[in-house]
Amino acid sequence: MTTITAPLRILIGKVGLDGHDRGIKLVARALRDAGMEIIYTGLHQTPEQIVSAAIQEDVDAIGLSVLSGSHNTLFLRVLELLKEQDADDIVVFGGGIIPNEDIPKLHAAGVRALFRPGTTMADIVDFVKAIQPRA
Repeated sequence: MTTITAPLRILIGKVGLDGHDRGIKLVARALRDAGMEIIYTGLHQTPEQIVSAAIQEDVDAIGLSVLSGSHNTLFLRVLELLKEQDADDIVVFGGGIIPNEDIPKLHAAGVRALFRPGTTMADIVDFVKAIQPRA
């Protein structure tokens, strides 16, 4: 008997006032082309909007793009809201201009992976493919 598994559902979003969306659109397309269901929230989302959409869409992971320098505040707020909503089993990953000294703090807070400029789409796709679907 063959077990049919649903594709991973990934919410991709831009939090904060950053309007640079070329990279996140490329990531969304690469993940879609790899067989995942993508929910793209668009520009200028608040952490509250991201978490609300993630819960409504029953996603397995949230991928955030932050190029504005506010990654510490925005990633941590998303994680905090997920915990408040008992949805902290949703994997959070992201990318952007993130200084080396900020990475350990973000990982310790629960950001599973951070992808910076120069990361290949294959590396991002491989990371997301390894995520276990939520029960």
